[in-house]
Amino acid sequence: MVNGLLSGKRGIVFGVANNKSLAWACAQACAAQGASLMFNFLGAAQEKRLNDLMSEIPGAKAKNCDLAKDDELEDFFKWVRSQWDSIDFVIHSVAYTDKECLKEPFINTTRQQFVSTMDISAFTLVAAAKHAAPLMRNGGSIISMSYYGAEKVIPNYNVMGVAKAALEACNRYLADDLGPQGIRVNSISAGPIRTLSSSAIPGMRNMLDYSQKFSPLRRNITGEDVARSALFLLSDLGSGVTGETLHVDCGYHVMGMFREEAQQAGETH
Repeated sequence: MVNGLLSGKRGIVFGVANNKSLAWACAQACAAQGASLMFNFLGAAQEKRLNDLMSEIPGAKAKNCDLAKDDELEDFFKWVRSQWDSIDFVIHSVAYTDKECLKEPFINTTRQQFVSTMDISAFTLVAAAKHAAPLMRNGGSIISMSYYGAEKVIPNYNVMGVAKAALEACNRYLADDLGPQGIRVNSISAGPIRTLSSSAIPGMRNMLDYSQKFSPLRRNITGEDVARSALFLLSDLGSGVTGETLHVDCGYHVMGMFREEAQQAGETH
């Protein structure tokens, strides 16, 4: 890998919950490539976990911010502006839904659950981009984290799949809005991986097993896989890419039918 891909760049990372978070894998990769970073956290417990992690990244700073609250988002970017006069990239890895939404059939989703899931999992990208864009004085890059459930029905993913579809649409419309400013907006559609948020999805073990058996690469993704792709999209290597949803799933999404031998192996598991 080329060293110093993000040398001198400044970025904001939203959504690090713990050391298993995809956002943290991306943050580590960005820092290793020379980026300066700021983070958000929610509450004292998450602040402590994040502070422990940030000890690995010289100069990293963090501030409490719930992206679903306009006043906190505004205060967060006021704080950013007090530290930096410009930024170069944003990593958005924020999603949430009521756990009951992942257990009940999708049709049982309530209006309140639907609105809350869409707000946190999709609209926060739009809200963050609106604040970040004026700070991207020399252009920049914004990426968000999606999943294949945005395109196809994944059992138990339910309203989160609908929200991820909205997130990917927001990505495309933001790419068009911000393109004249030299700001690129892309999503990464990562394959299943064990994180704090994915642990709430019933049948996660089966998702991992099927992905490993049926994907062309015959394995599951790692945080490092996602982080390397994030580096491509955030750095000048991705200078001509915007409005894209990049699948980082070992090729699982290209399969139209499972191989017979893999199917038999799955049935005997």
